[in-house]
Amino acid sequence: MTVNTATARYEGLGKEGKGHVTAKSGAIDADYGFTTRFEDAPGTNPEEMIAAAHASCFTMATSFALAKAGHTDGSLETECKVTLVSADGGFQVTKSELALTAKVPGLDQAEFEKIAAEAKAGCPISKLLNCEITLTTSFQN
Repeated sequence: MTVNTATARYEGLGKEGKGHVTAKSGAIDADYGFTTRFEDAPGTNPEEMIAAAHASCFTMATSFALAKAGHTDGSLETECKVTLVSADGGFQVTKSELALTAKVPGLDQAEFEKIAAEAKAGCPISKLLNCEITLTTSFQN
């Protein structure tokens, strides 16, 4: 079991407020607020951090699944897009779109698709999210 910690602080309220989020490891240390979430101001936002978490978790899960299947070399890159929509008077994350590009010597397309789909279903962040999760793949020999 592992326990990871992050802390968010918000000074002021609503649109005028400013936030700062840090992770215990020091890997995250960023400002956030209304303008970083909805107006492309410098800083981060919760959905961007979810996208980073999902992309990294899924990519690692795929890597370990490929290794378990006997593959020893390759490269994987995943882009994740998390969609936030206005719904029922509030906001809701409705989708996490994973796009995986892989190059693994000795791997065929069918095995790649199977391993990627299983990794998507088994990734701990996929299990956490309560939204539609899609996967598109690009395989290079």
